[in-house]
Amino acid sequence: MFVRTPADLGAVIRDRRKHLKLDQAAFAQRIGVSRYWVILIERGHPRAELALVLRALDALDIKLDATIGQTKRRTGGVDIDAIVARAKSKP
Repeated sequence: MFVRTPADLGAVIRDRRKHLKLDQAAFAQRIGVSRYWVILIERGHPRAELALVLRALDALDIKLDATIGQTKRRTGGVDIDAIVARAKSKP
């Protein structure tokens, strides 16, 4: 899976949060931020504080992989394109 933009990351966070059946308020409380922060990050806010983003990923059990030089995509990962497409198709 490749996350290339803040919007991609927001879509991954939103999809995982919904998969875990967490509403935005419960997720915000779990990571110690406001619901408004969750709304912004899920919409792809480009200037979110890195420490809070990492805390959010940890709370959702999303692993961050900083592999360098790998050109071949892994199989069995999350299909970010499908997540983004679903997120864009919802009102």
